[in-house]
Amino acid sequence: MHTGSCNCRGVAFEIDGDLAPPSVCHCGQCRKQSGHCWSSTGIDKTQLRFTSEGTLRWYNASETARRGFCGTCGAFLFWAHNGEDQISVAMGAIDAPTGVRLARHIFVADKGDYYDISDGLPERAQ
Repeated sequence: MHTGSCNCRGVAFEIDGDLAPPSVCHCGQCRKQSGHCWSSTGIDKTQLRFTSEGTLRWYNASETARRGFCGTCGAFLFWAHNGEDQISVAMGAIDAPTGVRLARHIFVADKGDYYDISDGLPERAQ
């Protein structure tokens, strides 16, 4: 069992089960919404249970996906592809210990020009 929340705790949740090794996304949308790059773990939606969701808001980021965030503190918490059983959960919102380590970088072709990726993890251009 893992727990997590946004900064103001208006959105709080529990994850039943182990976390998959997280990815770091460098796409333009994640950078714009998070202020840098965004790290998340993918879980089955049935593993996620909200203990508080009064401030949870969803933004339709495209025709195929939406992003969940706190309407009070602005924390970017979730990414979900429409019609799929998986949901991505922000690693920064999950309470320690998580028991996982970063596994890969994705959308590195879109990364910001102000930083380098030098940790030696696998990188996917898109």
